[in-house]
Amino acid sequence: MTKFAIDPAHSAIGFEVKHMMVSKVKGQFNSYSADIEAADLTDLTTASIAINIDVASIDTRNEDRDNHLRSADFFDIENNPTIEFSSTNITRDGADYKVTGDLTIKGVTKPITFDVEYGGKGTNPWGIEVYGFEAEAKVNREEFGLTWNATLETGGVMVGKDIKIKVELEVNPAA
Repeated sequence: MTKFAIDPAHSAIGFEVKHMMVSKVKGQFNSYSADIEAADLTDLTTASIAINIDVASIDTRNEDRDNHLRSADFFDIENNPTIEFSSTNITRDGADYKVTGDLTIKGVTKPITFDVEYGGKGTNPWGIEVYGFEAEAKVNREEFGLTWNATLETGGVMVGKDIKIKVELEVNPAA
């Protein structure tokens, strides 16, 4: 098994959620790490994947909103500083993959399956092999204890229940 590392300059872990029932708020986490091991990343079914996200690094391009998301109303980073994902099963789905694992948010662990597209393998200008992947999944935030909301005067709510998680990773063999 080979260990692989995320190239943070070419990767992103983000999310989007409905706002006021009419638009979407998008955000990302700027600090995360991963333990990835595989016999061959051109066949993701050989991999073991664990990702750890620093929730304090949340960035929605609005400082007040980010601070609210860090508070006990949402992620409660004082008691739950990380989001964690650990793969439990990886299967091929045509040319793509289904990566199932345990997602822990705010102390609640639930199974989740990411649809993963293998972007390919290349060699960068320094002779290092790189592999690209894009993954997407949807979760109900309330199932993870993220239940804060506000009812709007016009009906509906401020924040949607469904969160779309989007992950773009470029990885290479760990040094």
